Amino acid sequence: MKRLVEFELEDGGSILVEVDAPEEAGMVPAAAAKGVPEKARQTFEAALDRVRPAAQAIITKLRALHDQPDEIEVEFGLKMSAEAGAFVAAAGTEATRAKHRFSPTSLIR
Repeated sequence: MKRLVEFELEDGGSILVEVDAPEEAGMVPAAAAKGVPEKARQTFEAALDRVRPAAQAIITKLRALHDQPDEIEVEFGLKMSAEAGAFVAAAGTEATRAKHRFSPTSLIR
């Protein structure tokens, strides 16, 4: 089941994000039943900050390669949650894909 989560933006706006909701037997929150978006616990930018260390680790390791290839492409999936924010999704799942392409000149500092 899908549901909408509203993430506030640091500039004062907001964005609606469709997220997976676990199928649970029993009661459904009244707001969810009416299609009212759930409020996220953090801003959209703060949610994305949760995956920044993983992206930075990839870049750091690629910069350290002795024999650098002509080009490197890294792709991973991101999922959002009202509670957890952004997180790296399991391979093969429905997720927003983040793709980064690097050339040797962008890797060398």
